[in-house]
Amino acid sequence: MTVLVGCSHGTDNTDGRAAIRTILADVRRMRPELDAREAFVDVQIPEVAAVVADAVAGGGSAVVVPLLLSVGFHVRVDIAEAVDREGASAAPPLGPDPRLVAMLVDRLEAVGLQPDDVVVLAAAGSTDPAAAIAVEAVAAGLADAIENPVTIGYGAGASPTVPAAVADARASLDAGGRVVIASYLLAPGYFHDRVMEAGADVVTDPLAPDMRLAAIVLDRFDAAL
Repeated sequence: MTVLVGCSHGTDNTDGRAAIRTILADVRRMRPELDAREAFVDVQIPEVAAVVADAVAGGGSAVVVPLLLSVGFHVRVDIAEAVDREGASAAPPLGPDPRLVAMLVDRLEAVGLQPDDVVVLAAAGSTDPAAAIAVEAVAAGLADAIENPVTIGYGAGASPTVPAAVADARASLDAGGRVVIASYLLAPGYFHDRVMEAGADVVTDPLAPDMRLAAIVLDRFDAAL
């Protein structure tokens, strides 16, 4: 049976680690016969290359599913190098996907989004142009799903930054409106901490835990097979 390697970035944040761990835990609940293993590209171990090498040893096979919301260096370099061996391949990252948009809508509803609020979609960011295209697709889907204006801010690698996007959104507010950040991040950690400091009135929780993330992972895995 092909091994599913769920590869995330890795974090020192205890809550972030727990949130990411729920994704593969949900994968195992949804498909208990599947061998699903965790791996990381930074900070935590085991490293993705080591997990893939072990999975394909002796003629086995593995598909790495990036537990990441868009393409970028870790997908194009770290994961690509890890699967550059017989029996290994990689699936696309989790985003864009309509289910991610639905999760964002749920998070916004949870913080009581109001008609006069302006939403800033806060993404980690990347220098890879394809990452920005993916985030823009999610932002467009979110704008279609709610009646509020939606702009984008990035934590790194692209512009505008989240604080700049928040400042621009505040300048456009009607009386009584708020700047609400929709955190387009999987889990608590460095980028979410920076988002919390960006000056918004309200910040939503990250996406994990959510069973829909596991469903996306399994769809990516099945398509790669």
